Amino acid sequence: MDEKVVELRGISKRFGHVQANDSIDFDVRAGEIHVLLGENGAGKTTLMNVMFGHILPDSGTMLVRGQKADIQSPHDALALGIGMVHQHFSLVPTFTVAENIVLGSRPVLDLRLKPLAIRREISSLAEQYSMPLPPSTPVRQLPVDLQQRVEILKVLYRGANILILDEPTSLLGPQQIENLLGILEDLRSKGHSIVLVTHKLAEVTQVADRVTVIRAGKKVAEVERGNFDERTLTRAMTGQDITAVKVDHTSLGDEAETLLEANGLVTTGVGGNSLDGLSLSVRAGEILGVAGVEGNGQRDVVSAITGLSPLESGTVVIDGVDVTGSEPAKLRDSGLAVIPEDRHGWGLILDMSLAENLAMNEIPAGRFSRRGLLDWKRIKDQAAGLLEEYDVRPADSDLFAGTLSGGNQQKVVLAREFSRDPKVLIADNPTWGLDVGAVDYVHRRLLQVKEAGAAVLLLTLDLEELLKLSDRVVVMFRGRAVLERSVDELTMDELALAMAGSPTGVS
Repeated sequence: MDEKVVELRGISKRFGHVQANDSIDFDVRAGEIHVLLGENGAGKTTLMNVMFGHILPDSGTMLVRGQKADIQSPHDALALGIGMVHQHFSLVPTFTVAENIVLGSRPVLDLRLKPLAIRREISSLAEQYSMPLPPSTPVRQLPVDLQQRVEILKVLYRGANILILDEPTSLLGPQQIENLLGILEDLRSKGHSIVLVTHKLAEVTQVADRVTVIRAGKKVAEVERGNFDERTLTRAMTGQDITAVKVDHTSLGDEAETLLEANGLVTTGVGGNSLDGLSLSVRAGEILGVAGVEGNGQRDVVSAITGLSPLESGTVVIDGVDVTGSEPAKLRDSGLAVIPEDRHGWGLILDMSLAENLAMNEIPAGRFSRRGLLDWKRIKDQAAGLLEEYDVRPADSDLFAGTLSGGNQQKVVLAREFSRDPKVLIADNPTWGLDVGAVDYVHRRLLQVKEAGAAVLLLTLDLEELLKLSDRVVVMFRGRAVLERSVDELTMDELALAMAGSPTGVS
């Protein structure tokens, strides 16, 4: 396993005043899983985009199987056996699994004239790699983990035996992650070389043969399996040790004021009720965690409370005021802040600047107006302070939000919502896509919001995060609350049974 199938030597890349990669050496051996680890904005994706030909480096050389390679495009990379699966998929939703996999590698007429032969070919490929898929199903009907399998099979179909996977687990739940890691280990056993780009340490320790850590565009460590643990990797990533957050789950008592009440929420989704009479409440100084297997109504809770989905019945009360079906401006005025799961579709306007995104909630209220005109100096001054406080990289208020990495985009959302000193905060998967240092930071900020007296409704697929931060837990199954417990009284058996739909009852 010492043969180097790819070597990057002295790769540098600058975007404006930002040095994304600074003379980085990186190589991939035959039949290994090599993890590229680093914080958000460290330069991981840039380096892999250079390797795949999406980006041309300013300097440096690349060798593939010992020969100098001039990779100018992804087409060149694929011709050399290098394939890349990006964090955000590039599938045609209305096309079938088989059509998506072969698209661009076979004549277009084959899709129309030889559909059965193509489906058989793709079924055989999927079976060969232990990734069963329904070849005739449109990909829009597949869950996210199966869509990801389509992306992996696309590059395998094109003959790639060196695979780059950029943050492949960022959209997956715990069981889906386990399934994916099993697929990667199977590919390794078949002789494929894999570069896994991530910042999730549990995945690293589970599958990595070797780890390269980059920080602020520079390579800071390269370690073999057996010579690293989560603490040493965390220190390499962040430059410091991260101490565990201490959480006080002391009972609030009956005197704590209820700041959020949702009573008998019913919403109608495709195929039936999404929420089926859901009721929950959150008190001042409390974090209520919502658990459940994905697809059991968690997303509908957020949509119902924020007015994005019309209620068939039920009420939403914030700090004693009925805000059922209210406009966003009234909800904001009532003290509601939201960290949405979908930062692209809801959290940010990607073709607006960071300064504009950070100020957008306050502009309609006239906070940044002066004699009828926007005071851009105040807008940019506020943005500069928040970007520095929340360690957004690069901290340039004039940059468009769409140019940032996913984790840094999330930090912008957090900065805007946390800075409002909310009475009620809905945090929907707030650490999705964040590295270990940023996750720790978000956890501490959520606890600060709680300690300041706000009511926090936390929805997350990460059970460890849920149990760590929540004072109480509500488990949802098919749109209903099937279990409610103080976190100190909750057992893992109870939690697992409730998430599977066992009738434990709400107490």
